[in-house]
Amino acid sequence: MLMTSLDISNNYNIDPDNVQTLGRYQIICQLGQGATGIVYLVWDPFIRRNVALKVAKTETDKFRENFLAEAQSAGRLSHPNIVAVYDAGSENDFCYIAMEYIKGATLENFCRKENLLPPNKGLEAILEVCKGLEYAHREGVIHRDIKPSNILLNLDGSAKITDFGVAQMTDRTFTTSIRGTPHYLSPEQVKDEIVSFQSDIFALGCVLYEILAGEKAFPGENSYGVLYKITSTEPRSILSIRSDLPKVLDEIVRKAIRKDPSERYQSCAEMAAELDVALRGIVASPRNLEKSKEVADYFQNLSFFADFKKEQLSELTALANIVKFPGGKVVASEGEIDDTFYIILSGQVKVRKGEKDIATIGTGECFGEMAFLGGQPRVANVAAEGDCVLMKITAALLQKLPDSVGLLFFRSFARTLVQRLSKNLEERN
Repeated sequence: MLMTSLDISNNYNIDPDNVQTLGRYQIICQLGQGATGIVYLVWDPFIRRNVALKVAKTETDKFRENFLAEAQSAGRLSHPNIVAVYDAGSENDFCYIAMEYIKGATLENFCRKENLLPPNKGLEAILEVCKGLEYAHREGVIHRDIKPSNILLNLDGSAKITDFGVAQMTDRTFTTSIRGTPHYLSPEQVKDEIVSFQSDIFALGCVLYEILAGEKAFPGENSYGVLYKITSTEPRSILSIRSDLPKVLDEIVRKAIRKDPSERYQSCAEMAAELDVALRGIVASPRNLEKSKEVADYFQNLSFFADFKKEQLSELTALANIVKFPGGKVVASEGEIDDTFYIILSGQVKVRKGEKDIATIGTGECFGEMAFLGGQPRVANVAAEGDCVLMKITAALLQKLPDSVGLLFFRSFARTLVQRLSKNLEERN
C-alpha cells in the first residue's frame, strides 16, 4: 500500500522527504528521469538489497494493462547484458517496475566530444549491447527504444540494456504529439510501418555513430526536423569528424542505418562479428604487437598452446582479444548462441548447470568449444571464480589465421575433450 499520497501533477516527482514508500519499496533518492517515467533508488526490505524502481503515471486502464503485460514479458529475459526485472505492480495512479540497480553511468555521459570513450572501449560496449539484443530478438522481443540513456555502463565496464518492456508498450505513432527527441527512431517507426529486429539495429547504429563522433547522426532544431532527416537524408561520414578512426567503422555504421531494413545487418550477431574485426584492428597497434611477442613466451607454458610455435603465438596474440573478468562475473550464459570460446590465461572459472556446480576449469584450459564447434546454444553458465584473464577467440578470428594455426586449435580441442572424457570415466569408477 502507498503510505503517503503522491503528487500526480505533470511533474509527478516523489519527494523522498515526504513519501517514504511505494508498495514495499522504501524510496532513497531519484536516479534519473525519462519520457516514460522517473527512476528511483529504493530499498527492498523483502530481499534486503537496493533496486531501481521505474515509476510511470497510468493515464488509462489500457496503459496500465500494457505496462504490466510488457513488464512481465521483459521479466522473462535473463542475460548478462540486460538489466534484470524483478517485480512490477501498480499503486493508485502509478505503475512501477523494480529492476536491477547498476552502479555506474549511462552511455549518454560519453556522447560529448570532450568526454568520448576510447574507440576500443566504445566498441566493447556496443558489442555487449549486440549480445543482449541478439538474445532478446531470439526470444521475440524488440526493444524499440535503444538510445544512449538506455545503455548502462557498470563500474567494471560491462554494458547492460535497460527499459525493455517500457519501450515495447510506448506509443510510437507520431501524429501531432512526439514523446521525447526521436534521434534514434528508424525510418519504419517514423512512417508507422512494421517494426522488426532491424529497427533496433538502426537505433544501435545511431548510438555507435554518436559515441564515436561526439554528435548525433541525425541532428535537428526540433523533432520534425529530425524525423525528416531520418527518412530523407544521410549523415556525414564519421571519418570527416574523426580522421583517426578506421574506415571499417564508417562502413559498419552506414550499413546499420540504411533506410531499407533489408539492407541493414540481418541480426545483431552479424553486426557484432564485423565490430569484433574492427576492434581487433584498433587493438593491434604496433605497441600491442610488440607486447604480444613478450607474452608469447608465457603462453607457450600453457597446456592449450603446447603444440604452438612462438611465431604462431605472436601472430595470434596480436589479433586475439584478451579480457579480464572479476570474480563472480558471468562469462557465458546457458542458452546463449555464440561463436566464441575462451582460453584461460590465469585464474579459473566455475561451470554451473541450473543450481549445480558441475566443473571447475583452470589456467591453460579452454571452455565454450562445444558451442563453437556445433553452433548450438551453450548448455551451462560459466562464471569467473576470482579474477581471471581469458583469451577470447571467435570464428572470424580463426578465419584470419593461417590454416596451420587453425589445425592446432582443433588438435587442442580434441586433446581437451579426451582429457575430460577420461576424467569423467575415472570419477564414475
